[in-house]
Amino acid sequence: MSLILGIDIGGTGSRAALGEVDDAGSVPGIVDQIAGPRIEIGPSGSNVMSVVRDLVKSAAETWPDLFSEVSGIGIGATGIASLAEDPAEVLAEISAEYGVPAVAAIDAVTAHLGGTGGAISVLGTGAIAIAHPGPGEAGHWSAEWSRADGWGHLFGDRGGGAWLGRHGLELALRTHDGIDEQGRALLEAATRRFGPPASWPGQFYTRNDRAGLLAEFAVDIAETARSGDTASADLLRSAGEEAARSALAATRAACRADASSRSTLADGAPQSAAARADSRTADRPVYIALTGGVAAAGSHLVEGFRTEAARLDPTITIVEPAGGPLDGALTLGHLGAGGKLGAQDRVIWT
Repeated sequence: MSLILGIDIGGTGSRAALGEVDDAGSVPGIVDQIAGPRIEIGPSGSNVMSVVRDLVKSAAETWPDLFSEVSGIGIGATGIASLAEDPAEVLAEISAEYGVPAVAAIDAVTAHLGGTGGAISVLGTGAIAIAHPGPGEAGHWSAEWSRADGWGHLFGDRGGGAWLGRHGLELALRTHDGIDEQGRALLEAATRRFGPPASWPGQFYTRNDRAGLLAEFAVDIAETARSGDTASADLLRSAGEEAARSALAATRAACRADASSRSTLADGAPQSAAARADSRTADRPVYIALTGGVAAAGSHLVEGFRTEAARLDPTITIVEPAGGPLDGALTLGHLGAGGKLGAQDRVIWT
């Protein structure tokens, strides 16, 4: 029996799972899993690689007999590209200690690998979209991943949980200040969760896990929307629209990257980048998907995603993801163990 260890780390928590590789070389399901902490961000950056180390150690201690059958480790994590210590060094340490190859990627890559081809927008605590033209004939995934957003809760993560929480609290405070009554239901919900508004700055500005705390309020936004609050429904719809814009941007970038490898016409003349990108649908249909915990917030968000995607590009096909980020982490580990992945700066580390 051959097993893969998959790790999924986000702003609200983390998980490690064992998946069994079948005869076809795929990882169809999860044998067992354990939970871990969410990441924290301080003056020295993210503690994501410390969480990785602890989860691998916990997995080895939790499944001592099964762990000896692990042939690869796949890690998908938020904040790993810009806020963490060098993942390559930590991966080398883990590989040396446990005797198996370890591969890490931004969480959007594992969401993509757990889902479908084309592009996928991931709405968790943060938000990012990623696209790839797909594996080559030999099953190798080249370094052609294209991303949009994923800039963190201060600069971006448009449509994610922290984005929703921040915008919801802003509207709640506008109501508190007597400027805009639309946020009345949000103000009441936020007060129930966080206490009096005057206490909010002290709760948020001093926290290392501020993004995760903001994302917790997304749950209340979804609940007030289900209760009929128009402002909450509009926020969710806006989150879906942002996710669609990111998915389309990543798709266009991936199409340009894919076309660059087929950059000449039949007569040998060079073909423009725009012409190559515009020809994508003649080669194969383009798919986009929406996933992540916030994507399950309700119909308003999905409606916004579908409506905006159709407006931006009526030829795009929206599909449901076949799996989740933890499934993708297992696939990542399997591909890494088989040497089927190409490293890419700030995207994949092998």
